[in-house]
Amino acid sequence: MRHHQYKPGYEFVKEPMDFTKETDKELLAYCLGAMLYMPATKDFGDDIINNKYPGLTTMTMCFEDACPAEDVPAAEENAIKILESISDAKAKAMVSDENLPLIFFRVRNPEQFISFSNRLKPEHFSSFSGFVFSKFSTANGNDYFDQLKLLNDKDNISTYGMPILEGPEIALYETRESELEGVKSIIDHYRKYVLNVRVGVTDFSSIFGSRRSIDYTIYDVLTVRACLSAILNVFGRYNDYVLSGPVWEYFHVSKKQKFQNISDISLQHSLLTRNPIINNAIDGLLREVILDKANGFIGKTVIHPSHLRFVNALQAVTHEEYEDALQILEATGGVIKSTSGNKMNEIKPHSNWAHKTIMRAKIYGVIKDETEYLRLFSEDD
Repeated sequence: MRHHQYKPGYEFVKEPMDFTKETDKELLAYCLGAMLYMPATKDFGDDIINNKYPGLTTMTMCFEDACPAEDVPAAEENAIKILESISDAKAKAMVSDENLPLIFFRVRNPEQFISFSNRLKPEHFSSFSGFVFSKFSTANGNDYFDQLKLLNDKDNISTYGMPILEGPEIALYETRESELEGVKSIIDHYRKYVLNVRVGVTDFSSIFGSRRSIDYTIYDVLTVRACLSAILNVFGRYNDYVLSGPVWEYFHVSKKQKFQNISDISLQHSLLTRNPIINNAIDGLLREVILDKANGFIGKTVIHPSHLRFVNALQAVTHEEYEDALQILEATGGVIKSTSGNKMNEIKPHSNWAHKTIMRAKIYGVIKDETEYLRLFSEDD
């Protein structure tokens, strides 16, 4: 699998690398990018095998919010059917690990996780990458990871877990600190199985009866911003974990995005001044992804295929950023004027940023400058 496959003719300064579920865990954590959530009730096995969405690199089959409780048994049957279809297609050389997206299952709770995962056969695990743990907390975290450890130990497989931090214990300020400390302790204990830490802002917003409009980002909602800030503070220190950005819930119904005078557009300036680029749903997504990146999130949960290319394109690294990161990591200390001559690079303070930037460059590629983001995610050259 490789990011930006929808743009085969695009010329990178440095090409993005290929990855599979067997890629080294430290690097794989950065690979997830735009993770598309789909109801586990939907049969999209053929879409995966036939590569219906060239921009799809990571997806989650959801047994929780996207699936009514009464439909969970049918959803589990469908999920197993999809895994068997993929296994059969692999056996017939119709598809391979190299062109399969990373697939995860979002489970409802530890009980459903245990029940469903115990139904899976060893050959099923070769076709997906892990599980997403809903409403992860100190009350259920050990139950989730104890089962995950059993699965890994039982058949000597490699499958990951990704906790979603979205519960009221984190939302409410009087319990937030102790809950995050407890959750961090659990996740640290099972670190070898943790691929990514995710956040659930829809649940946070629900607690406070708020919802961002299409014209605002989640960072404009003060109560939710406080939750995200606390999570970043606890899990984002010194690149301890890769954190994924929150879901953007608006999408445009048009099947094809239109780009006018693309070479004349300054992406960030247009977004800041709210000068329309594509449409208000996509412009809002772009605005939020830029803020995700500024705050340390890598990638984002998405709920519509049209979002894939925009999120993943903005993960690419500009040539100037790449040169700065290399300069910082190759130096031994002190302060150096950047290669571009427009800033100072402080070796120690900027080293964590440089490491993240190099990892993104490997996975999402290096582009000439910020104007190239528009060309990278556009459908029209």
